[in-house]
Amino acid sequence: MSDTNLTENGPEQEFKSKTQLKQESLAIQKLGEALVELGAASLAKIPMDEELADAVELARKINKKKDGYRRQLQLIGKLMRHRDTQPIQLALDQLQLAHRQQTSKFHHVEEARDKVLQGDRGIDALMNEYPELDRQKLRQLSRQAKKQQETNKPPKAARDLFQYLKEFM
Repeated sequence: MSDTNLTENGPEQEFKSKTQLKQESLAIQKLGEALVELGAASLAKIPMDEELADAVELARKINKKKDGYRRQLQLIGKLMRHRDTQPIQLALDQLQLAHRQQTSKFHHVEEARDKVLQGDRGIDALMNEYPELDRQKLRQLSRQAKKQQETNKPPKAARDLFQYLKEFM
């Protein structure tokens, strides 16, 4: 027999230590836990077979403080070990990317609102960036927001300003 690491069944499998197997198992279980924590609309976008989807749905119904929840997560991990998790991971990554982009956009609009509330200098800077904005409306909302802040009233004008900027940005 030659030295070519072949067995009767084909190429020899790469040896994995018990620690590596546990780490892989834990990673798959964490992926399952991430699925359980998703909202219903996001979960519908994840490619899963019916058995796995039922297990995830059941885990969502179980009280998280109970031991049954932990066991259900283990079952989900066991089910996922026998499936290709790459499409699930890919779909989950896309959802998380979309969420990060949405959050970034929200923060950008907040920063623009804060610029406008600083006064004319901030409005001018924003107008250079977004010339389609209405300067008069920005000034009006800025003045109203300052008056409301000075009189300790609810910041309705600041909210209106945020909504106006969100439309254009």
